[in-house]
Amino acid sequence: MSTELGTSDELESRELVHFVTQQTRFSLINNILQHPDQLPSMYELEELNPSVSDATVYKHIQKLIDVGIVKEVALDDAQRRQGHPWKFYGITETGREFLDDHNLLAAEKTLQQIYDTISDKPEKMVKYENAPRPKDA
Repeated sequence: MSTELGTSDELESRELVHFVTQQTRFSLINNILQHPDQLPSMYELEELNPSVSDATVYKHIQKLIDVGIVKEVALDDAQRRQGHPWKFYGITETGREFLDDHNLLAAEKTLQQIYDTISDKPEKMVKYENAPRPKDA
């Protein structure tokens, strides 16, 4: 069905672009993209967003999961190690296609280079960054 703004698919697509480019959500997407494994833990996402409360980071990650842009992946019980994270967040295949279709992945390599230059990471963040990740994510 067509409207003045275009088809309903186009409208939904525009709404989703607006949704994912909201400041906190887009920052979280960028944090995922810049992570060395593109699978940061919740703690890493919280550390990369110090001006946002932990609850807000969690809430926005859940919203991104709900719309299919982000996925939560977990280590198998046998792979889990005490004191290390076991849940991680990555971009879904559908999410990556959507972001690419709307030119929202253009800075991916630059984001990764910037992440590599962060020198004052807390010890816990370095530990979490180097924690095992699910292989099939």
